[in-house]
Amino acid sequence: MNWLFPLSKGSGSLPPLNSLQQQRQRQIESLKSAHPSLAEIQKDVEYRIPFTVNNSTISVNILLPPQFPQEKPVVSVYPPVGHHLVDSNNGTMITSPLISNFGMHSDLGKVIQSLLDEFWKSPPALMSAGPAGFSYSMYKPSGMAPYPAQSFHYAPTPMPHPGADGAHGPPRAPAPYGLISDLPLPVPTVDSQLSDMSENEDVLLEFFVSLPQLKQVTTDKEELVTNIVDMAKKNLQMEPQLEGKRQEMLYKYEQLTQMKQAFETKMQRQHELSESCSLSTLQARLKVAAHQAEEESEETAENFLEGRTDIDEFLTSFMEKRTLCHSRRAKEEKLQQSINTHGQFPTSH
Repeated sequence: MNWLFPLSKGSGSLPPLNSLQQQRQRQIESLKSAHPSLAEIQKDVEYRIPFTVNNSTISVNILLPPQFPQEKPVVSVYPPVGHHLVDSNNGTMITSPLISNFGMHSDLGKVIQSLLDEFWKSPPALMSAGPAGFSYSMYKPSGMAPYPAQSFHYAPTPMPHPGADGAHGPPRAPAPYGLISDLPLPVPTVDSQLSDMSENEDVLLEFFVSLPQLKQVTTDKEELVTNIVDMAKKNLQMEPQLEGKRQEMLYKYEQLTQMKQAFETKMQRQHELSESCSLSTLQARLKVAAHQAEEESEETAENFLEGRTDIDEFLTSFMEKRTLCHSRRAKEEKLQQSINTHGQFPTSH
C-alpha cells in the first residue's frame, strides 16, 4: 500500500509505478480535469463533488478501491435522496449501469459527468424526515417540543382557579399521553378553509383572484398585448416604405431580365463570330477560294485555246487568276502549320 500514501522525506525516491497504478493515476487525472470543484478527501482514494439542485446541496462521494480500475469505484450521495439511479433502500448508493459496468477501458471523469447530467435532467428528491413527508419542526412555534407522530384528539385544558398561584400551588398532573395541552385554542385548519371555499364560490373566486401567480399572468398578458399593438403600429408605419422597396425590386428585376436577354444575344453573336474566325474555318474558306481561282484560270485558258479571247486579255486574266490561286494555297498551308503548332484558337502574347 506504499503507493497509496506519499513516502517520508528520508525514504528516498518514489518507486516506479506499475501498469495498474498508472491506469489509476490516469483515471484520477481524468476525474480532476472534468470536475474543477472536486475536493480531495484522501489522496488517490476518496474524492467528493458538491452540486446544488432545487436549492439543495448534495455531495457525490467517489471511493476508489485498492485494485481500481480493475475494481469498479463506489459512488454514493449524501444526504439520502430518492432517484432512479440511487438505491431505494438506503438512498445513498448509486446503482447506475455506468458504475456497475465500469471496466479498465472506462473513463471515470466522463462516467461521473454523465451521472451529474442525469441528476440535472431528473433532479433527485431529498428523503423526508417524517412519515407525512415533512418535518414537524417546520411548522411548530418557537419553544414548543414536537409531539409524537400519531393520531391525537383535542381536549380543552381546564382553566386554573382565579385565586390559585400557578407558581406556588400544587403541581398539576401531567396531561395524558396523546393530548396536546400546551397548544393555543384551535384555529381553522387548511381542511376547513378548503371546505369553506368549496361551499362558497365567491370565496373560492376571491381566493383565485388574489393569487400572485394569477396577477403575474394578467400583468404579463397586458404587457404582451401592449407589445403586439406597438409592433403592429410600427409595421403599418413601415408599409409605404416596404411598398416602395417592392416596386423598386420589381423594376430592378425587369432590368435584370432585359440585360440577361441582351447578354444571351451578344453571347450567341460572339460564339458565331468566334466560330467564323477560327483557324479551321479560315483554312476551309481559303481552300475553297483557291480552288475557285484555279477553276477560273483554267476556264480562261480554255477560252484562249478555243479562240474566244485574244492573247493580251488571256495573259492579263490568266496571270491574275493563277497568282491569286497560288497566294491562297500558300496562306492555307501557313494556317495548317499554325493549327498544328498552336491549335484552333492561338493565344496572343
